[in-house]
Amino acid sequence: MRFNFLLLFTFSFLSFSSESIKPIFHRPDVNIKSSGDGGAYPVPPVTAQRLFYLQRTSNTNTIVYDLNLDNNRKPNNAEPIKAYWIRYAENGEKQDLSYIQRKFAYGLTSKALDNGNYDIRFVSYKKFPLTLMRSAEGKYHIFALIQQKQVMINRIFVKIEGGSFWFPNVVYVEIKGTDPITGREIVERFKP
Repeated sequence: MRFNFLLLFTFSFLSFSSESIKPIFHRPDVNIKSSGDGGAYPVPPVTAQRLFYLQRTSNTNTIVYDLNLDNNRKPNNAEPIKAYWIRYAENGEKQDLSYIQRKFAYGLTSKALDNGNYDIRFVSYKKFPLTLMRSAEGKYHIFALIQQKQVMINRIFVKIEGGSFWFPNVVYVEIKGTDPITGREIVERFKP
């Protein structure tokens, strides 16, 4: 499991090893927030389909995970979540994940459950279960257990310091979400 999780972040370097974190502060259309590591990262624009997004210390490029609905406005059974890049280091262009990124790093697996929900897992870190389900207000969200509470996930951030090309040193993974009952932000960090 640790090897697969490290692959997730290795592909950050493989895909963008020649990129540095480029300033995006001159763009008035990009909302910037500071992260848990002291850096500033763009916040993808909110859309009706947005579930959550993932960022890493390697650059400002962001992987976005959106709900993928079928013609009946239900999650597509074959692919309920669509993942893609917003390449902020390249003028904010939207780009699909490559085959390798989908199958070995940032992609998700899904399994339909009997109750209309979906069990969702990162292909590179299957021991962190996520659930795609409707909240009380009827909108689909990704839920995970954080601090012993079912929380709607908003953002995942990965802090990387050094290591090698194939085995980066993942300092921590930070999960941010919202308690659906209180509306309070919940944050948890862990070292994989």
